[in-house]
Amino acid sequence: MSSLLSRVNSPKDLKSMSTAELESLAEEIREFILHNVGATGGHLAPSLGVVELTLALHSILNAPYDKVVWDVGHQAYVHKILTGRKDAFHTLRQYQGISGFPRREESAYDAFGVGHASTSISGALGMAAARDVMGEKYTVAAVIGDGSLTGGQAFEALNQAGHIKANLMVILNDNEMSIAKNVGGMAHYLSKLRTTPTYSRVKNDIDYLLRRIPAIGDSVAKTAERLKDSLRYLLVAGGFFEELGLTYVGPINGHDIATLQSVLLNVKKMQGPVLVHVITQKGKGYGPAEQSADKYHGIGPFCVETGSVLKCSSTPTYTGVFGQTLLELARQDPKIVAITAAMPEGTGLKAFAQQYPKRFFDVGIAEAHAVTFAAGMATQGLKPVVAVYSSFLQRGYDQIFHDVCLQKLPVVFAIDRAGIVGEDGPTHHGVFDFAYLRHIPGMTLMAPRHENELRHMLKTAVEFNGPVALRYPRGEGAGVVLDKELICLKTGQAEMLSQGKDVALLGIGDRVNAALQAADILQKQGVHATVINARFVKPLDEGMLRKVCREIGMLVTIEDHVLQGGFGSAVGEYLHTHGWGNVKLLQLGLPDQFVEHGPRKLLLDKYGLSAEKIAEQTLHFIREHGVYRRNAKIIN
Repeated sequence: MSSLLSRVNSPKDLKSMSTAELESLAEEIREFILHNVGATGGHLAPSLGVVELTLALHSILNAPYDKVVWDVGHQAYVHKILTGRKDAFHTLRQYQGISGFPRREESAYDAFGVGHASTSISGALGMAAARDVMGEKYTVAAVIGDGSLTGGQAFEALNQAGHIKANLMVILNDNEMSIAKNVGGMAHYLSKLRTTPTYSRVKNDIDYLLRRIPAIGDSVAKTAERLKDSLRYLLVAGGFFEELGLTYVGPINGHDIATLQSVLLNVKKMQGPVLVHVITQKGKGYGPAEQSADKYHGIGPFCVETGSVLKCSSTPTYTGVFGQTLLELARQDPKIVAITAAMPEGTGLKAFAQQYPKRFFDVGIAEAHAVTFAAGMATQGLKPVVAVYSSFLQRGYDQIFHDVCLQKLPVVFAIDRAGIVGEDGPTHHGVFDFAYLRHIPGMTLMAPRHENELRHMLKTAVEFNGPVALRYPRGEGAGVVLDKELICLKTGQAEMLSQGKDVALLGIGDRVNAALQAADILQKQGVHATVINARFVKPLDEGMLRKVCREIGMLVTIEDHVLQGGFGSAVGEYLHTHGWGNVKLLQLGLPDQFVEHGPRKLLLDKYGLSAEKIAEQTLHFIREHGVYRRNAKIIN
């Protein structure tokens, strides 16, 4: 480990360093992050862009007494390194290693757990209000990116901050890009701000000019306060934040440590909420990330020397297949439009945006708005497809209920990153969507077992006259051949893939493939399993359920989702409601807890959802409850 970084075990160690040493330390930290993230993967470009800002912030504040809240947390790697976790940094996002996001359980320096955008100002303002209620004196700082500032919650928090006048430092990390290029009025507004003189300089100049006007002087200068404000708003674009009740300072060079320290030290002494506008370069110090910040925002293990991703596969991803299929459908149907919330590439819509720019809408980090926006389009005869990650769609729940389903509007929710997603952990696992969607009246909910079925389900969805959601996992598909002709599936119809007399394995989504493998394992143990691809969580195929209840009597449901409210719950509700009390039911899914980060394959196995664990639990289930169709080999 390099000499300066080896001396840093907590933020206190920064306070004795000179500006020159901090600048050298910044370069060492960049090298440290590059080589570690190159090995583990992670959110590279965001953290490279805030090295100097993080050093300045921790050299001025006294954490953990003073509180720092990082919005989303993509940019918090430097913070982790400086707060006692550099020796564990090689375990970043690895199973049982340190998280890729700030977590209160991980460190006292992580004042607030984050993972989704636009929450930092709300959390920090709550801390500031609590401080004042308790009579404490600590400083609270929220660091929020310009992309996250497009989220409505950020504006709600700024509005209250200006109202209650609590001492709060809001640092706007403006790198002109979140994951994709920012869109909307706020992005345009910030672009104007970047070329505006600082608030403090203009304010002082106006004070100076007013006091030099003959016959007015110091004694009556206060009477010109209104004039001064008018002049200030003509010269300083930061007037928007000032109208909300915050003092605006900036823009500041986010890579000039000395200036950052000076500004932050002064701001710390100011009263009321202050917004410090800092300009940074995402991916700074690493050429490939500077040139392609979106690609290196979140990346798997890569070669630092070349920038190339180490693991490549020819198998198409679910995301890629979705994007290409939507393009095919859009060529045939001009009413299809696509909507994303600041994730055009992550959701597979980049090609759609290029080919059909007038039918593509990026609403920014505003999932709730995206849902209602789609609802409005649907009222006018369009077929909106909202492509969104499962964990992010949670932010639009009320809009799904109130604006889409209550009005029975044909909006398609293409839910990516469903189920366990891996290294991003509990804030990003998409394991609650069955539960928060299936209980809403009028919602149709389906999940494909492979990428070819995804194609047909998307065709089914855009032709469906009502709210419909299809969810699919992150990463590669099963590698199956893709049909050229798309067909509509019959709503609520499951598919029997194999027949056996001893137990029925009812899978949903990609766990159907694991169920097929489990059936092969069970076959070697003398157990003959029926395997059913449920396809639909709502409506269930009640005819198929009656058949397996009557003929087999032992059912195992399998889902990459929490058990509460999921597919297994739906099957259990059906059995109870329709008097199948004699049928034995084993529900396999995720427990009532937040699932940690780690490789998807490992986590699926840990929670009993791999083929081997499905077979093992099914065999135990049969031995415990007896075999409906007696099989001597099992009983013995």
